[in-house]
Amino acid sequence: MLWQVDPTSSTPLHAQIAACVRRELAAGRLARGDRLPAAKEVASVLDVNLHTVLRAYQSLRDEGLIDLRRGRGAVVSATDPGGDARLRTLAAEIVAEARRVGATPADLTRLIESELQR
Repeated sequence: MLWQVDPTSSTPLHAQIAACVRRELAAGRLARGDRLPAAKEVASVLDVNLHTVLRAYQSLRDEGLIDLRRGRGAVVSATDPGGDARLRTLAAEIVAEARRVGATPADLTRLIESELQR
């Protein structure tokens, strides 16, 4: 597991963990039926609270990317995360960077609209 989080980032840790899984899915390194590491293991390796990892897993479940089953853990259920998952990950990264540089929501909206019109 090569997931990483940045505790100094303005992006919440649970969102960073979920983004790691989405990236793995988009890159084809995770496939339908693959099991994600146990939440306790992820929490230990990343040095975060167990509930932070569980929140990330619940978010991925709500997006339809994984199934959470008692006794079986987190299992990838999507064969293709689709564009929505990739866009969600990119949006989170853009928002974090915008916050870092002090851009306002209006600035960010204007930039995105400009790119869409290209």
